[in-house]
Amino acid sequence: MATWGELVTFIKQSYRVVREEPGEIRIRLHFRKDPDEPERTQTVVIAREVLDKREEWVQIATPFARIDEVDLRAVLEEIGHTTVVGGCVVMGDYLVLRHSLPLVNLDINEFTDPLELVTGAAEILEEDFTGRDDY
Repeated sequence: MATWGELVTFIKQSYRVVREEPGEIRIRLHFRKDPDEPERTQTVVIAREVLDKREEWVQIATPFARIDEVDLRAVLEEIGHTTVVGGCVVMGDYLVLRHSLPLVNLDINEFTDPLELVTGAAEILEEDFTGRDDY
């Protein structure tokens, strides 16, 4: 998989798409720790980015809290201790866990593994720091 179009085709075949725009696709992933617990969801934005007008990258981003509702230091410490991929950024009023990958020569596992790690980590952060399932 080496083009944005090929990645979008794979995403449409493999995930529930909730919104699509040129250069961006949004999916919703579902999580359940225990069969007796309610299902939780996480919305993920997958976007095409072009660096230096020549290199295509794909960015995986998912919000997990409003910046004014959490202890930022505690969130960043938790991410520093537990998160394997991704970094926390502020986008507008939201804390977002995101990760970027070069699109050229991208193998499917190089996309799906970080996608699952980023969204799973964001889901846990959301539950731990907000106690809700808003994103």
